[in-house]
Amino acid sequence: MHLRPTDLRTLPASLWYLSRPQQSLRQLHRQVSISQVPTPIPFVPDVKTFLTLIGRNLVQHANKISSWESLFSLNSSQLRQIGVEPARTRRYLIWWREKFRKGQYGIGGDLSNVKDAVAEVRVVEVPKDGSARPPKGLEPTKKMIVNIPQSISLDGPQLRSLRSVNGLRVSGARKIIGPYVQPVKGTDGSVATLKVQEGMWEQRRGHKVDGGERRQKEVRRKRRQEEEQNASK
Repeated sequence: MHLRPTDLRTLPASLWYLSRPQQSLRQLHRQVSISQVPTPIPFVPDVKTFLTLIGRNLVQHANKISSWESLFSLNSSQLRQIGVEPARTRRYLIWWREKFRKGQYGIGGDLSNVKDAVAEVRVVEVPKDGSARPPKGLEPTKKMIVNIPQSISLDGPQLRSLRSVNGLRVSGARKIIGPYVQPVKGTDGSVATLKVQEGMWEQRRGHKVDGGERRQKEVRRKRRQEEEQNASK
């Protein structure tokens, strides 16, 4: 659509973009796409790790996606061109991309101390009221699972800012319970590790009954025909 300068006087400001050359619009779209690329997090530092976590064997396509920016910029058509098939796999990948953009992670997504795809978690006791140095024996405490290595000691001021790891809980005295948790030997379960594994964040597909909604009538019709044929023999 081409507009003369005089036409812009009566054009609402919200529609001024229509007067821009097509090349400028493509450039603007590219800039918007790049700005929406989220920053990697410690537990998900690269393309391969992201595809490994969301499962469904998407990690097989890791070498086809050249960069983190490409992972979050390619549309469905472009994903198809590089060989991400079938369509439901592309929809699943795009769905997970949007969740990641919004900060909606699976287990391990809130971990900050991660080395070589492994994070260590442990149980600590902190004052329930959050005070740094409560009088001994007077203030009640609560148990919390934190992502702080054993080699780091915690003092009073540090206890104020501790955050519990999502998706894990303490069972019994000090045992860490949760998916993909691996207890560290000699700690009675109070120290454990979380390691990146295939499908940790995978959303399992539901079981299709008689071929799913689209094929259900056809499958059931053929089954009835086979049953009638068998009954007539």
